[in-house]
Amino acid sequence: MNIIFVKKKALYVSAMIVLLAACTIVYFARERSMSTAAFPGTGERTVHLVTGEFGSKLPDGKEIEAYRWDPGTVYVRKGEKIHLSIYGVNGESHPFLIEGLNVRGEVRKGKETIVTFKAEKEGIYRIICLTHPDIAHNGPMVGYIVVED
Repeated sequence: MNIIFVKKKALYVSAMIVLLAACTIVYFARERSMSTAAFPGTGERTVHLVTGEFGSKLPDGKEIEAYRWDPGTVYVRKGEKIHLSIYGVNGESHPFLIEGLNVRGEVRKGKETIVTFKAEKEGIYRIICLTHPDIAHNGPMVGYIVVED
């Protein structure tokens, strides 16, 4: 058998194995993220977020920082009752709103804030910190709640 043919075949098989493994990882990661902290048979679930901060120093010595929600994107099912549990790690206070869901709250450093909602429409809803809405205020501290059917 031609050695070049064998090497090409081995390379093709290896590429297919890597592709299959990557697809499997993505599939199971998505399935697990959708069911984390679910209450079986109740149609409700708790999703956990934390507040985070990045900091850096510019060449001129000026310090800059930015705040964020972590994770930055959360996936939920349409009609699912969600308990959004947010723990304040960085920053003293983060008053927030979730656009389109009529949800407001405030996260304080070292404290847990829980808000509950049920999204009845598919779409992307922004969770916005009112203290850090843009770059001028160490933001934007914006996260996304993606509602799928």
